Amino acid sequence: MRVAVYFLLLASVALYAFNKGGKDERLAISICVAASLTSLAIMLPSDVDYRSLQPFVALIDALALVSFVWIALRSERFWPLWVSGLQLTSATGHVLKFIEPDLVSLAYSASLAFWSYMILLLVAVGTWRGQRRPAVGGAATS
Repeated sequence: MRVAVYFLLLASVALYAFNKGGKDERLAISICVAASLTSLAIMLPSDVDYRSLQPFVALIDALALVSFVWIALRSERFWPLWVSGLQLTSATGHVLKFIEPDLVSLAYSASLAFWSYMILLLVAVGTWRGQRRPAVGGAATS
């Protein structure tokens, strides 16, 4: 059920960002979609249970982190910094599992999943605020 809710939210934010967002929002949501679909493809056949480090999911999260940081470094908007920070928090979950293999699987999976929802929320808010910028006198920058 959680997976269905996440992908429904992902699809909703993706439609919104692609229709109303600027370049930064479209890039960020593209990263979210690609990372989510790739992670799902990896997890479904192998029935991931998070009792051990998930190296391919860690690689996907690391690539997403690098991509979000790249957006943040070139953007004139503030929200990509928050997205990068949240993705760093998620990627840190993999590092902790590597350092402490006995880390409870629920804590490991929650550390990865929770921040994904917040990232989607930030992309949606960034899209909304980007739409409002020209209306309140600012320049649309993304």
